[in-house]
Amino acid sequence: MIEVPLLSPQDLASVQLEKLELKFHHCHRLLAPSARGVQRWEVAICLDGQRVGSLHAVRGLYWKSDNLRERLDDEQSFSSLVAERVLDSEGRFTAEFESFAEAVSSLLVIDQLELQEQAPYADPLLVAGVVAAAVDRLTDNYFAVVLPTTKASVAGAALLAEAGRLLAARPFSDEIQVIDTTLAAPEEAAGRVRTRLQSLARSGHDSNEGADEAWEEEEDGADISARTAAVLRLALEELSAQAWEDIAEFGDRPVSKGQGLVLGSLPRLTWGQGKQWRRHMARCFDDLAADLAPGARSVTPTCTGEEMALHLGIARARSLTVNRPSLVDRAVAELPEGRDDYDWRWCSSVLFEDHDVLMLFDASLDGIDDSANEVNQAMGMVNQAVADWFAPFNPEEGREPGRGFRHP
Repeated sequence: MIEVPLLSPQDLASVQLEKLELKFHHCHRLLAPSARGVQRWEVAICLDGQRVGSLHAVRGLYWKSDNLRERLDDEQSFSSLVAERVLDSEGRFTAEFESFAEAVSSLLVIDQLELQEQAPYADPLLVAGVVAAAVDRLTDNYFAVVLPTTKASVAGAALLAEAGRLLAARPFSDEIQVIDTTLAAPEEAAGRVRTRLQSLARSGHDSNEGADEAWEEEEDGADISARTAAVLRLALEELSAQAWEDIAEFGDRPVSKGQGLVLGSLPRLTWGQGKQWRRHMARCFDDLAADLAPGARSVTPTCTGEEMALHLGIARARSLTVNRPSLVDRAVAELPEGRDDYDWRWCSSVLFEDHDVLMLFDASLDGIDDSANEVNQAMGMVNQAVADWFAPFNPEEGREPGRGFRHP
């Protein structure tokens, strides 16, 4: 396989990645029978409105095609080759392909890439980001995404082949590789690609290559960026408000899965706890939010309840950055950008001693909260029983017991 070198982070970052746009174009003839089964898409890659390249894809819908092999063969070029490799003469997936991708019902064939050849556009990481966006837009969980290898006669094959590798594509033949959207690995790989591109866009550093030495010297181990802290505090404050609403509504009454705004999202062993226990849980959100007052750059959970609250806070913060970008922009408008802004995966890794508390969500591990449980003892778990959630891990570093509650 021909190796396609990545550009230096400085070269790729100079593209102004945050200004790149993708414009999806597909023309559908209303009454054409063939339009039901196969769609040809062009994804224009634009920078400040100026086109710098394009990705071409053919979307083959198995159940809407009379004979998907013949329809793809009619498209010619790479799609014709794919049809020959994965479909039989009746338009059905071959036995070999069905064993390779068991739950696949349709195809997305990436059959051409055109990019300005000069640096810094022709980069596999950038192409992988574009392909990942096309997969998000044009597929569901039952698609096989087919890309060329370097041996295929396709425009941009070398870049597409390397992009496929970055997105966890698996080789099916000498000329094609496949991303199976029913598997977790491609989605995880796409997440890593997006994280690396976001890191490059913010700071010119690739998060996949580890921290820069100068950055490491400047930052303490578990410090988070100012913007990350602000959004995490916003998430914790939102969860606190919702937890107190739940307490006002349910009081001592049990809840069930999904009930309320927060209480029903906690592990099942907490659903029958009374009002006073719930007040302590709500205070965990308050205490952590207070730890992240403006200027603060670190937060450390002091008990099991706070560990749970912080896990939920990070999940909510991640959701805010995706679903409430305008709210987030307002919250951080006066704060400097940092290379690790909104790196929630990193937060989950470094802000906890362990993730034992998350095992309480697993119904197959019922009883693991009991200190007499063999697994509990083998793992050295501490304070997992609900009655112990608010006992400090280290009494000397616990919070002031008389600090009171936000609400009476």
